[in-house]
Amino acid sequence: MATLLIVALFLPLFPLSVVLNGLLAWVRDPAARAVLLLLWPQLGVALLHLAPQPIPHFVVPWALLTAGFYALRLLTVRDMGQWAGFLATSALALTWGLAAGGADRAELHAFTFWFSLPSALMALVARPLTRRFGAAYAGLQGGLVGSLPRLSGVLAVTVLAAVATPPFPGFFALLSLLHALDWSGAAGVLAVWLMWGWGATRLLQGFLFGSGRAAPLGDIARGSVLAYAGVLGGFALAGFLLTGGNL
Repeated sequence: MATLLIVALFLPLFPLSVVLNGLLAWVRDPAARAVLLLLWPQLGVALLHLAPQPIPHFVVPWALLTAGFYALRLLTVRDMGQWAGFLATSALALTWGLAAGGADRAELHAFTFWFSLPSALMALVARPLTRRFGAAYAGLQGGLVGSLPRLSGVLAVTVLAAVATPPFPGFFALLSLLHALDWSGAAGVLAVWLMWGWGATRLLQGFLFGSGRAAPLGDIARGSVLAYAGVLGGFALAGFLLTGGNL
């Protein structure tokens, strides 16, 4: 049981999830936040396979409640870095449902990567927003579609990838999870998924629409757009490959 509690720090279950979010709040550099989001859950999956006992039956409802709690938090949070951390916490908690369904180690590593990578990219997108406006805060500066179209496009696509819209891999990962759960667990996952979409809509409204002013530093460079497009395009291609049924 002690090993599972340690794993719950890395595949976050409330209240142990406060450790990850506390670290994300303490680490101010967006690149360091991105690395933390990528590596933290992978350590959890590795430790999970060292646990000497099967996952107790109460862990899956605990994970769903954690995912739902942080999904609700998305509806009120406006800071992009914090939003990315809460979304990652909500999504990574769902790994327990897949693990309890008998998924192997490779499937669990892939599942956590599909959700941690978009959240890590969101942490990186916060950097150009902070440089231009002092903070990556939805509603602080609206109307970015008109003043910063390239950054707006990168932001929109990254958020869509993060909340598991097709053809990104998170969509197919959630479908696999739904098949691994019973009807009540599947209903809980669908409710969480719905709240992700609602939270993403509110976040994008705060950044992309409304009246705004020109950014003092102008739009991001075309090279940066190509870099994000390459990563997100490869991510989407992986989603298409998942339609063959392999996670």
